[in-house]
Amino acid sequence: MIPHLSKEQVRLALPYPELAAALRDAFAEGMQAPQRHVHNVSEDPASTLLLMPVWQAGGNMGVKLVTVAPQNQGLPSVHAIFVLFDTRTGAPLALMDGEELTARRTAAASALASGYTSRSNSRCLLLVGTGNLAPYLAAAHCAARDILEVAVWGRSEEKAQACAERMRAGGELPSYVNICVATDLESACRRADIISCVTTSRTPVVRGEWLEPGTHLDLVGGFKPDMREVDNAAITRASIFVDTYTGALKEAGDLTQPLANGTLRPTAIVAELAELCKGTHAGRSSAEEITVFKSVGTALEDLCAANLVWAQYQKAAS
Repeated sequence: MIPHLSKEQVRLALPYPELAAALRDAFAEGMQAPQRHVHNVSEDPASTLLLMPVWQAGGNMGVKLVTVAPQNQGLPSVHAIFVLFDTRTGAPLALMDGEELTARRTAAASALASGYTSRSNSRCLLLVGTGNLAPYLAAAHCAARDILEVAVWGRSEEKAQACAERMRAGGELPSYVNICVATDLESACRRADIISCVTTSRTPVVRGEWLEPGTHLDLVGGFKPDMREVDNAAITRASIFVDTYTGALKEAGDLTQPLANGTLRPTAIVAELAELCKGTHAGRSSAEEITVFKSVGTALEDLCAANLVWAQYQKAAS
């Protein structure tokens, strides 16, 4: 029977500095990661099944199965499992907790991109959204930059308070980081160096007129063409970086909608993460530049993380 690696085993195998470094190498070297399959599976248009295959010649391959059910009451809205195989033999190697794998690789990818696109002296991080992924993003961004303050905003102040408490209790943020709840989103955006949006909103939450010169926007939540986290003004003011052209230009409503209506010029999308990691694009060009990193996720990140988890499991078992 193949091992089933738990959430805790996945977490311990994926500290953010090591994971971000592995992702940098993986994006630079490349893997075969076809466009993911996205299927609506109920009358609720937000209920989704995602299938994400990926492989390395001479290495490992895998597929992540993800379900998204935002209407869940008392259960997480996202469930996932990753199946790792040996590419050469086709033999299954392990099952892994896909939710922890996804959360950590997503946050690490944002932190990796931030190293190229946010100001090096960024000190204030604003999280827009209070869901499960928010504490992961806070921890990853704090590992990438010397963040001193993490502010949390949500439509429900009670949920924002609860999210802040999860961050304090999680133990992954440096003890000196001040964690607070933002009650006025506009003022919080104006003072933030990095704004990380992790919502499933279908209407813009952050407005471009709120962004000060030098702000970095990390857009994580939207993964369908009908989702929007920022308005057209935010997009048109920024230099835009994406995790992959293929995914973002098909699935990211924050880009596809303004591209379709002519608000956004394709030339404003200046690089994907692989180009940053290879050094073919330098990233941020000035302290005043407003930057956006839009991610929708790629299976390359899953296999990169799964390989680290598998290596740690083999080391512990030997």
